Amino acid sequence: MGLLSSLCTSQSLTSRPSSPAIFCTSGSVSFTGSSLKTQAFLRKKQTLRFVKASVAVEQQTQEAKLALIRIGTRGSPLALAQAHETRDKLMASNAELAEDGAIQIVIIKTTGDKILSQPLADIGGKGLFTKEIDEALINGDIDIAVHSMKDVPTYIPEMTILPCNLPREDVRDAFISMSAASLADLPAGSIIGTASLRRKSQILHRYPSLSVEENFRGNVQTRLRKLNEGVVKATLLALAGLKRLNMTENVTSILPINDMLPAVAQGAIGIACRNNDDKKWCVMLCANYLALLNHEETRLAVACERAFLETLDGSCRTPIAGYARIDENGDCIFKGLVASPDGTRVLKTSRKGPYAFDDMIAMGKDAGKELLSQAGPGFFDR
Repeated sequence: MGLLSSLCTSQSLTSRPSSPAIFCTSGSVSFTGSSLKTQAFLRKKQTLRFVKASVAVEQQTQEAKLALIRIGTRGSPLALAQAHETRDKLMASNAELAEDGAIQIVIIKTTGDKILSQPLADIGGKGLFTKEIDEALINGDIDIAVHSMKDVPTYIPEMTILPCNLPREDVRDAFISMSAASLADLPAGSIIGTASLRRKSQILHRYPSLSVEENFRGNVQTRLRKLNEGVVKATLLALAGLKRLNMTENVTSILPINDMLPAVAQGAIGIACRNNDDKKWCVMLCANYLALLNHEETRLAVACERAFLETLDGSCRTPIAGYARIDENGDCIFKGLVASPDGTRVLKTSRKGPYAFDDMIAMGKDAGKELLSQAGPGFFDR
């Protein structure tokens, strides 16, 4: 019996709370041992009786199966692409996880997905895309949570840890327009759609004659549809998301990092799990499987950028950008930016130092303190 089967067999029924949900599975999986069959039967009964309002399914099957790992995710095409990437990497890392039905994907509708008529800042900020998923993780409805790291608040909920980042995608922003080759080619008064204050402030700083539609929200497909319908003249989207969706044919041009510094953790996927399970199930899961998936270069870069963001106490109401990378000599190069929402003032800083966790955390914090001092009171109120 493999390690993961041993972990599952030793897990008590109480370690997976009875908070009910519906699960999707791509097939069946066989188990040995009466305890696992009992767990599957009890979970099936719970599943059939109750359905959480915030939890949907990617695919229903006639019979609820017991999965070894349940992945929680939002239901947008991009979120599902990231969950599938995580699933595929887990399957490749262990033969037992490659068995049919060993991994289930559980779709969780977040508040941020439900409320699209208001700017994020008006309904609570970035945590709205992670809160319900984190709750499902803590309650035991899922075993791991897959997040876009730029959506993750700088605090991690108690009873959870985020030990794993997948290899980072391209961090740059893509310019998309039906009528212009670049931002510089747009005529004065043109409206650009973006819900990001970071993008808005940097656009207006370089091109003050342009206008920005702030409540340009929805998934990638929705925003491209609005652009095609003429709601706006152009939009900016993360190139990473377009690559993961195989939709790069929509890109008009790619903005250089010096022209549009990316969001903190843009292009990075994070995987969270519990750290307080009975029988140490989740701790062992993280140690034995998520550790195999972790891309340390990405994890350190994201930690540096998030230290910068945390120092600035950033939220969806504050235009902040930050990017850490490794240079040809193996050192960390960090660039940070804060801006007034109207783009009239942009403050920048940079750091260079060893590509090591403690040094990079210190760099991020120090850069944040410098910009806080330069900005002064009321800077973000403009």
